[in-house]
Amino acid sequence: MRLRNIPRAEAVIADSALVVHNPKEQRGSWQKLFGNTNPVHIEVGMGKGQFLTQLAAMHPEINYVGIERYTSVLLRAVEKLEKQEEKPENLLFICMDARELQEVFGEGEVEKIYLNFSDPWPKERHADRRLTSGKFLKRYEQILAPDGMVEFKTDNRGLFDFSMKETGPAGWMLKQFTYDLHGDEQLSQGNVMTEYEEKFSAKGNPICKMIIAPGADGRVENAGDTAAIPKEQ
Repeated sequence: MRLRNIPRAEAVIADSALVVHNPKEQRGSWQKLFGNTNPVHIEVGMGKGQFLTQLAAMHPEINYVGIERYTSVLLRAVEKLEKQEEKPENLLFICMDARELQEVFGEGEVEKIYLNFSDPWPKERHADRRLTSGKFLKRYEQILAPDGMVEFKTDNRGLFDFSMKETGPAGWMLKQFTYDLHGDEQLSQGNVMTEYEEKFSAKGNPICKMIIAPGADGRVENAGDTAAIPKEQ
């Protein structure tokens, strides 16, 4: 993905109280940083922050951490939130690479991980870079609480099929999935849309979603049409 460099991005982010500038020092202490004992949910690849900002406003009983690798993208989220008169006290941002998650969050410290419209990395040689690859699932497993889970949404059917096939070999349970989120009466309840979701669904693109959890030997639980799950080749 080629992004336009914004020279002022690093300076704005460095000055923002919304951004945690020493995230590795907070490992194991995120509840303390928020000043409460509420559960911690994170979004990996938060983009401009619309999804997480709305969730934080809706659920003050949960601590949210938005993770974005690119300063030019995080800048938009920071500036947008800075303009709000009332800023949620349960939302913080980090500028970091997702491959460092275990260095920033301790074992069992995160109860839910959101992955929304992640970069599909279409070339096969880049498969390990996909945020739903087996390598990343192992990273998530190290920081998730015993009852933790991952929620993934995308309009990219190829990426979704790949993600479905990764869960079993990684020992994860596929709890629920749909190939048409907005047409799914159950999974669409309480759905908060991202900027990309609004854009793609307005064009008529179906949105796929799956909810997975580690440590279940690849079982499928209440996952709808199991015959539709892509098989290993």
